[in-house]
Amino acid sequence: MKTEAEPVFTGDKLKGRSFLKLTDLSKQELTHLLELADELKQRHKSGAYEEPLKGKTLGMLFEKPSTRTRVSFETGIFQLGGAGIFLNSENLQLGRGETMADTAKVLSSYLDGMMIRTFSHEVLQEFADNASIPVINGLTDMYHPCQVLADLQTIQEVKGGLDGIKLTYIGDGHNMAHSLLIGAAMTGMDVSIAAPEDYLPDTHIVQEALSNARQSDSHIEITSDPQAAVKQADVIYTDVWASMGHEEEQRNRKQAFFDFQVNKKLCSLANNDAIFMHCLPAHRGEEVTADVIDGKQSVVFQQAENRLHAQKALMSALMG
Repeated sequence: MKTEAEPVFTGDKLKGRSFLKLTDLSKQELTHLLELADELKQRHKSGAYEEPLKGKTLGMLFEKPSTRTRVSFETGIFQLGGAGIFLNSENLQLGRGETMADTAKVLSSYLDGMMIRTFSHEVLQEFADNASIPVINGLTDMYHPCQVLADLQTIQEVKGGLDGIKLTYIGDGHNMAHSLLIGAAMTGMDVSIAAPEDYLPDTHIVQEALSNARQSDSHIEITSDPQAAVKQADVIYTDVWASMGHEEEQRNRKQAFFDFQVNKKLCSLANNDAIFMHCLPAHRGEEVTADVIDGKQSVVFQQAENRLHAQKALMSALMG
Protein backbone atom coordinates (compact mmCIF):
# COMPACT_ATOMS: atom_id res chain seq x y z
CA MET A 1 0.00 0.00 0.00
CA LYS A 2 1.39 3.42 -0.92
CA THR A 3 1.91 5.96 1.81
CA GLU A 4 1.77 9.70 1.33
CA ALA A 5 5.09 11.46 1.80
CA GLU A 6 6.02 14.88 3.08
CA PRO A 7 6.42 17.50 0.30
CA VAL A 8 9.84 17.54 -1.33
CA PHE A 9 11.88 20.77 -1.20
CA THR A 10 12.35 21.88 -4.79
CA GLY A 11 14.58 24.93 -4.57
CA ASP A 12 12.64 28.15 -5.15
CA LYS A 13 15.46 29.78 -7.11
CA LEU A 14 14.86 27.35 -9.97
CA LYS A 15 11.12 27.87 -10.16
CA GLY A 16 9.96 29.32 -13.47
CA ARG A 17 13.35 29.03 -15.17
CA SER A 18 14.21 27.16 -18.36
CA PHE A 19 16.80 24.40 -18.74
CA LEU A 20 18.38 24.50 -22.19
CA LYS A 21 21.91 23.47 -21.23
CA LEU A 22 23.76 22.51 -18.07
CA THR A 23 25.42 25.90 -17.73
CA ASP A 24 21.96 27.39 -17.14
CA LEU A 25 22.56 26.03 -13.63
CA SER A 26 25.14 26.93 -11.03
CA LYS A 27 27.18 24.10 -9.54
CA GLN A 28 25.10 24.39 -6.37
CA GLU A 29 21.85 24.13 -8.34
CA LEU A 30 23.13 21.12 -10.25
CA THR A 31 24.11 19.45 -6.98
CA HIS A 32 20.67 20.20 -5.57
CA LEU A 33 18.94 18.61 -8.58
CA LEU A 34 21.02 15.45 -8.22
CA GLU A 35 20.17 15.26 -4.51
CA LEU A 36 16.49 15.76 -5.29
CA ALA A 37 16.63 13.09 -8.02
CA ASP A 38 18.09 10.62 -5.53
CA GLU A 39 15.46 11.53 -2.94
CA LEU A 40 12.61 11.11 -5.42
CA LYS A 41 14.02 7.76 -6.55
CA GLN A 42 14.22 6.47 -2.99
CA ARG A 43 10.69 7.61 -2.25
CA HIS A 44 9.42 5.97 -5.43
CA LYS A 45 11.15 2.69 -4.55
CA SER A 46 9.69 2.75 -1.04
CA GLY A 47 6.15 3.29 -2.30
CA ALA A 48 5.88 6.85 -1.04
CA TYR A 49 4.58 9.52 -3.39
CA GLU A 50 4.01 13.25 -3.64
CA GLU A 51 2.17 15.38 -6.16
CA PRO A 52 3.91 18.77 -6.25
CA LEU A 53 2.70 19.32 -9.83
CA LYS A 54 -0.92 18.35 -9.27
CA GLY A 55 -3.11 20.08 -11.85
CA LYS A 56 -0.16 21.19 -13.99
CA THR A 57 0.44 20.26 -17.63
CA LEU A 58 3.65 19.66 -19.53
CA GLY A 59 3.66 20.00 -23.31
CA MET A 60 6.10 17.66 -25.07
CA LEU A 61 7.08 18.67 -28.61
CA PHE A 62 8.93 16.01 -30.60
CA GLU A 63 10.61 16.66 -33.93
CA LYS A 64 12.88 13.65 -33.37
CA PRO A 65 11.61 10.16 -32.48
CA SER A 66 12.11 8.94 -28.93
CA THR A 67 11.67 6.05 -26.52
CA ARG A 68 13.34 7.10 -23.26
CA THR A 69 12.63 10.84 -23.47
CA ARG A 70 8.94 10.49 -24.21
CA VAL A 71 8.15 7.70 -21.77
CA SER A 72 10.25 9.10 -18.92
CA PHE A 73 8.80 12.61 -19.19
CA GLU A 74 5.22 11.40 -19.64
CA THR A 75 5.51 8.95 -16.75
CA GLY A 76 7.37 11.47 -14.62
CA ILE A 77 4.81 14.27 -14.93
CA PHE A 78 2.03 11.75 -14.17
CA GLN A 79 3.81 10.52 -11.03
CA LEU A 80 4.21 14.14 -9.89
CA GLY A 81 0.44 14.63 -10.18
CA GLY A 82 0.36 16.44 -13.51
CA ALA A 83 -0.40 15.54 -17.10
CA GLY A 84 1.67 15.41 -20.28
CA ILE A 85 0.52 16.24 -23.81
CA PHE A 86 2.43 14.72 -26.73
CA LEU A 87 2.86 17.11 -29.66
CA ASN A 88 4.70 17.09 -32.95
CA SER A 89 5.07 19.73 -35.62
CA GLU A 90 2.80 17.79 -38.00
CA ASN A 91 -0.22 18.11 -35.70
CA LEU A 92 0.47 21.73 -34.80
CA GLN A 93 0.13 24.82 -36.96
CA LEU A 94 3.94 24.83 -37.05
CA GLY A 95 3.50 22.34 -39.87
CA ARG A 96 1.51 24.95 -41.81
CA GLY A 97 3.89 27.84 -41.31
CA GLU A 98 3.01 29.37 -37.93
CA THR A 99 6.15 30.83 -36.40
CA MET A 100 7.89 29.29 -33.42
CA ALA A 101 7.54 32.62 -31.62
CA ASP A 102 3.75 32.68 -32.05
CA THR A 103 3.51 29.02 -31.05
CA ALA A 104 5.52 29.67 -27.89
CA LYS A 105 3.27 32.56 -26.86
CA VAL A 106 0.07 30.59 -27.47
CA LEU A 107 1.21 27.42 -25.71
CA SER A 108 2.46 29.45 -22.76
CA SER A 109 -1.13 30.47 -22.10
CA TYR A 110 -2.26 26.83 -21.90
CA LEU A 111 0.66 24.94 -20.37
CA ASP A 112 2.80 25.11 -17.23
CA GLY A 113 5.97 23.83 -18.87
CA MET A 114 7.31 22.69 -22.24
CA MET A 115 9.82 20.02 -23.19
CA ILE A 116 11.20 20.12 -26.74
CA ARG A 117 13.21 17.45 -28.56
CA THR A 118 14.39 18.85 -31.87
CA PHE A 119 17.33 19.23 -34.24
CA SER A 120 18.47 22.85 -34.14
CA HIS A 121 19.38 24.37 -30.77
CA GLU A 122 18.43 27.75 -32.25
CA VAL A 123 14.83 26.54 -32.67
CA LEU A 124 14.72 25.60 -28.99
CA GLN A 125 16.24 28.94 -28.01
CA GLU A 126 13.69 30.84 -30.11
CA PHE A 127 10.82 29.04 -28.39
CA ALA A 128 12.30 29.74 -24.94
CA ASP A 129 12.90 33.41 -25.78
CA ASN A 130 9.21 33.83 -26.59
CA ALA A 131 7.72 31.58 -23.88
CA SER A 132 6.58 32.67 -20.44
CA ILE A 133 6.79 29.13 -19.02
CA PRO A 134 9.80 26.92 -18.24
CA VAL A 135 11.25 25.23 -21.32
CA ILE A 136 13.29 22.01 -21.06
CA ASN A 137 15.76 20.76 -23.64
CA GLY A 138 14.83 17.13 -24.36
CA LEU A 139 17.65 17.00 -26.96
CA THR A 140 19.11 19.17 -29.70
CA ASP A 141 22.00 18.60 -32.07
CA MET A 142 24.18 20.68 -29.73
CA TYR A 143 23.22 19.47 -26.22
CA HIS A 144 21.55 16.62 -24.34
CA PRO A 145 21.46 17.93 -20.76
CA CYS A 146 18.65 15.76 -19.38
CA GLN A 147 20.60 12.64 -20.29
CA VAL A 148 23.66 13.94 -18.46
CA LEU A 149 21.61 14.67 -15.32
CA ALA A 150 20.72 10.97 -15.30
CA ASP A 151 24.32 10.03 -16.11
CA LEU A 152 25.70 12.04 -13.19
CA GLN A 153 23.09 10.54 -10.88
CA THR A 154 24.13 7.04 -12.01
CA ILE A 155 27.87 7.64 -11.58
CA GLN A 156 27.23 9.07 -8.13
CA GLU A 157 25.20 6.00 -7.16
CA VAL A 158 27.79 3.51 -8.38
CA LYS A 159 31.00 5.33 -7.46
CA GLY A 160 29.80 7.09 -4.31
CA GLY A 161 30.56 10.57 -5.64
CA LEU A 162 31.73 12.58 -8.63
CA ASP A 163 34.74 14.61 -7.58
CA GLY A 164 37.97 13.12 -8.94
CA ILE A 165 36.23 10.45 -11.05
CA LYS A 166 37.62 10.10 -14.59
CA LEU A 167 35.09 9.73 -17.39
CA THR A 168 36.24 8.75 -20.87
CA TYR A 169 33.86 9.31 -23.77
CA ILE A 170 34.74 7.55 -27.02
CA GLY A 171 32.95 8.38 -30.26
CA ASP A 172 31.31 11.28 -32.06
CA GLY A 173 32.02 14.68 -30.49
CA HIS A 174 28.36 15.69 -30.75
CA ASN A 175 25.62 16.63 -28.26
CA MET A 176 26.43 13.86 -25.77
CA ALA A 177 30.13 14.72 -25.75
CA HIS A 178 29.26 18.41 -25.33
CA SER A 179 26.96 17.92 -22.35
CA LEU A 180 29.26 15.36 -20.72
CA LEU A 181 32.16 17.81 -21.02
CA ILE A 182 30.19 20.53 -19.29
CA GLY A 183 28.63 18.26 -16.66
CA ALA A 184 31.93 16.65 -15.74
CA ALA A 185 33.74 19.98 -15.54
CA MET A 186 31.02 21.50 -13.33
CA THR A 187 31.11 18.60 -10.85
CA GLY A 188 34.87 18.15 -10.51
CA MET A 189 35.22 15.09 -12.69
CA ASP A 190 38.12 14.56 -15.07
CA VAL A 191 36.97 13.93 -18.62
CA SER A 192 38.71 12.65 -21.74
CA ILE A 193 37.01 12.81 -25.13
CA ALA A 194 38.39 10.54 -27.85
CA ALA A 195 37.04 11.17 -31.36
CA PRO A 196 38.35 11.05 -34.93
CA GLU A 197 39.90 14.32 -36.11
CA ASP A 198 36.86 15.25 -38.21
CA TYR A 199 34.42 14.58 -35.37
CA LEU A 200 35.94 16.41 -32.41
CA PRO A 201 33.70 18.46 -30.07
CA ASP A 202 32.82 22.07 -30.85
CA THR A 203 35.76 24.28 -29.85
CA HIS A 204 33.55 26.88 -28.16
CA ILE A 205 32.01 24.24 -25.92
CA VAL A 206 35.45 22.85 -25.10
CA GLN A 207 36.52 26.35 -24.04
CA GLU A 208 33.40 26.70 -21.89
CA ALA A 209 34.16 23.35 -20.26
CA LEU A 210 37.76 24.39 -19.62
CA SER A 211 36.52 27.52 -17.89
CA ASN A 212 34.35 25.42 -15.58
CA ALA A 213 37.16 22.94 -15.07
CA ARG A 214 39.47 25.65 -13.75
CA GLN A 215 36.92 26.46 -11.06
CA SER A 216 36.35 22.83 -10.03
CA ASP A 217 39.98 21.67 -10.44
CA SER A 218 39.09 19.01 -13.00
CA HIS A 219 41.17 17.97 -16.00
CA ILE A 220 39.95 17.92 -19.62
CA GLU A 221 41.59 16.07 -22.48
CA ILE A 222 40.55 16.08 -26.15
CA THR A 223 42.31 13.45 -28.25
CA SER A 224 42.00 11.13 -31.23
CA ASP A 225 43.72 8.27 -29.38
CA PRO A 226 41.10 6.07 -27.63
CA GLN A 227 43.76 3.87 -26.00
CA ALA A 228 45.39 6.86 -24.31
CA ALA A 229 42.02 8.35 -23.36
CA VAL A 230 40.78 5.27 -21.56
CA LYS A 231 43.79 4.83 -19.26
CA GLN A 232 42.81 5.10 -15.58
CA ALA A 233 39.19 5.70 -16.54
CA ASP A 234 36.49 5.02 -13.93
CA VAL A 235 33.71 5.41 -16.50
CA ILE A 236 33.77 4.48 -20.20
CA TYR A 237 30.98 6.05 -22.24
CA THR A 238 30.02 5.76 -25.90
CA ASP A 239 27.13 6.53 -28.25
CA VAL A 240 26.02 5.51 -31.74
CA TRP A 241 28.31 6.55 -34.58
CA ALA A 242 25.49 8.04 -36.67
CA SER A 243 22.96 10.00 -34.64
CA MET A 244 19.49 10.96 -35.84
CA GLY A 245 19.86 13.22 -38.84
CA HIS A 246 23.19 11.69 -39.88
CA GLU A 247 22.02 8.28 -41.08
CA GLU A 248 23.04 9.04 -44.67
CA GLU A 249 26.65 9.26 -43.42
CA GLN A 250 26.55 5.75 -41.94
CA ARG A 251 29.06 4.18 -44.35
CA ASN A 252 31.62 6.98 -44.01
CA ARG A 253 31.21 7.05 -40.26
CA LYS A 254 31.78 3.30 -39.95
CA GLN A 255 35.14 3.79 -41.60
CA ALA A 256 36.03 6.88 -39.57
CA PHE A 257 35.10 5.28 -36.24
CA PHE A 258 36.44 1.77 -36.95
CA ASP A 259 39.22 2.11 -34.35
CA PHE A 260 36.91 3.69 -31.77
CA GLN A 261 34.83 0.64 -30.89
CA VAL A 262 34.49 -0.02 -27.16
CA ASN A 263 35.43 -3.67 -26.69
CA LYS A 264 37.02 -5.88 -24.03
CA LYS A 265 40.53 -5.07 -25.21
CA LEU A 266 39.98 -1.32 -24.92
CA CYS A 267 38.22 -1.66 -21.57
CA SER A 268 41.16 -3.64 -20.19
CA LEU A 269 43.22 -0.43 -20.31
CA ALA A 270 40.85 1.31 -17.86
CA ASN A 271 40.64 0.78 -14.11
CA ASN A 272 39.53 -2.71 -13.11
CA ASP A 273 36.29 -1.44 -11.61
CA ALA A 274 35.43 0.89 -14.49
CA ILE A 275 31.77 0.96 -15.48
CA PHE A 276 30.37 1.15 -19.00
CA MET A 277 27.68 3.66 -19.99
CA HIS A 278 25.66 4.30 -23.14
CA CYS A 279 22.70 6.66 -23.56
CA LEU A 280 20.93 4.14 -25.85
CA PRO A 281 19.76 3.02 -28.32
CA ALA A 282 22.88 0.94 -28.97
CA HIS A 283 24.15 -0.82 -32.06
CA ARG A 284 25.93 -3.92 -30.78
CA GLY A 285 28.87 -4.81 -32.96
CA GLU A 286 29.42 -1.19 -34.02
CA GLU A 287 30.27 1.35 -31.32
CA VAL A 288 30.28 -1.33 -28.60
CA THR A 289 30.56 -5.11 -28.50
CA ALA A 290 27.81 -7.20 -26.94
CA ASP A 291 30.10 -8.62 -24.26
CA VAL A 292 30.75 -5.10 -22.95
CA ILE A 293 27.26 -3.60 -23.03
CA ASP A 294 25.71 -6.81 -21.70
CA GLY A 295 28.58 -7.49 -19.28
CA LYS A 296 28.70 -7.14 -15.50
CA GLN A 297 30.30 -3.68 -15.58
CA SER A 298 27.57 -2.19 -17.76
CA VAL A 299 25.10 0.15 -16.02
CA VAL A 300 23.16 1.20 -19.12
CA PHE A 301 19.74 0.19 -17.79
CA GLN A 302 20.29 1.80 -14.39
CA GLN A 303 21.33 4.86 -16.39
CA ALA A 304 18.16 4.67 -18.51
CA GLU A 305 15.93 4.33 -15.44
CA ASN A 306 17.48 7.41 -13.90
CA ARG A 307 16.15 9.52 -16.77
CA LEU A 308 12.79 9.23 -14.98
CA HIS A 309 14.07 10.30 -11.58
CA ALA A 310 16.40 13.07 -12.78
CA GLN A 311 13.66 14.59 -14.95
CA LYS A 312 11.14 14.39 -12.14
CA ALA A 313 13.56 16.42 -10.04
CA LEU A 314 13.96 18.90 -12.90
CA MET A 315 10.22 19.31 -13.47
CA SER A 316 9.56 19.63 -9.73
CA ALA A 317 12.14 22.39 -9.45
CA LEU A 318 11.17 24.35 -12.57
CA MET A 319 7.40 23.90 -12.54
CA GLY A 320 6.67 23.56 -8.80
